[in-house]
Amino acid sequence: MMKKLESNSIYNMDCIEGMKYISDNTIDLVITDPPFAIDFKANRNNYHRTASRVMEGYSEIPKEEYYDFTFKWMKQIFRVLKDSGSMYVFSGWNNLKDILVAIDELGFITVNHIIWKYQFGVVTKRKFVTSHYHCLYVCKNDKKRKFFPYSRYGKEEEDKDGGSLHYMDKEDVWIIKREYWTGDQKTPTKLPAELIKKILMYSSEEGDIVLDPFLGSGQVAIISKMMKRQYIGFEIVKKYYEFAQKRLDKNIYRFKVVNESSKNQTLLPLFDTED
Repeated sequence: MMKKLESNSIYNMDCIEGMKYISDNTIDLVITDPPFAIDFKANRNNYHRTASRVMEGYSEIPKEEYYDFTFKWMKQIFRVLKDSGSMYVFSGWNNLKDILVAIDELGFITVNHIIWKYQFGVVTKRKFVTSHYHCLYVCKNDKKRKFFPYSRYGKEEEDKDGGSLHYMDKEDVWIIKREYWTGDQKTPTKLPAELIKKILMYSSEEGDIVLDPFLGSGQVAIISKMMKRQYIGFEIVKKYYEFAQKRLDKNIYRFKVVNESSKNQTLLPLFDTED
């Protein structure tokens, strides 16, 4: 039986069970994008992706069970998070109310409700196009939580028009492009590196422990490693876990398929996050 989780490690297991092995008040930052509960059906043909490059296995939660599921994993987060720590949890609008209620019920303090604006690329005929994602920035102790306001731009830095760069960067609407890994091996969903870097810079320091209970392809762990943070992650889908572990072991950000028939791969270094 596992007695202790090691930092700079990821685990192929249910996060609700896995987090029970993390000691109280030891995690500095949580960044996570939990399952949607919208019958996502993330198979290989979604959104015109090339079938052999997208891994199957996306794990979903039935809508009627979503609040209980959310409450259970967030309860573990509340226990393991330091008073100086914080959590950024991403959500679509469909089950946002369940996440908001769980946050309040567990005693988290909401710092910001961030909107991530991006191009989704799905055309609608009978409703407006969804082109944003919600990000709830929460903490346990608002007086003790870490935040580094000039970690990305200096207090006096200005753009070419004289606008304050740090002010604009700290607005609660973030316009960050999604990453399209054309020709690369991929999982159906992932947060872009730029988004994770921004959170890490504002809410953590080198050496801090960053947790992602729904690791997917390993984005949070990969970028944390890149930025000299420690990481812990859980992923219940074996194929995704193995893909994330391979990226971490080889210090590789993307695995580019060069020859579709033979699956020969070009390995792009850890610090190459460009499309």
